[in-house]
Amino acid sequence: MSDTTSLRRRLDSVYEPAVRGWRKYKVRETVEAIVGAVTGSLAAPSSLLLGRYHDHGRLQFTGRTTTLAQTASSSVAGLLAPARRGHPWTGWSFSAGWGSQQTLDVTLVEPELVVEVGVDVARDASGRWRHLARWRRARPDLSPADIPRLTSPLR
Repeated sequence: MSDTTSLRRRLDSVYEPAVRGWRKYKVRETVEAIVGAVTGSLAAPSSLLLGRYHDHGRLQFTGRTTTLAQTASSSVAGLLAPARRGHPWTGWSFSAGWGSQQTLDVTLVEPELVVEVGVDVARDASGRWRHLARWRRARPDLSPADIPRLTSPLR
């Protein structure tokens, strides 16, 4: 049997409960994003709401981090500034999770801080990460202008 045939059979196979015939691969990548809001307080953020600028110049929400460890929270707190008038996410509400009716209580921040996060490559149609991002580190050496812009259609 050739490799092509065996591959075709695996792709054409049906799912069978309790049988180890299929494999699931989770693929993650490290990316930079801009902090636009936090849960918790500015002095002790619990999680970060992240975005990237779209080609049209609008800061688009891309996802949220998992709960920050105390050391990460402390290191980020000193780098955040309260949002000034005209923040791009003013009036927005953010869901606590996929399919959840609960909204997050967020504090908007000036979208100046860039952070590095690990994300699953799964995204929805608007470019948002389907799963929470994992905190890596703050990137005060980068500015929001250094972050590649999103090119997907605005939604």
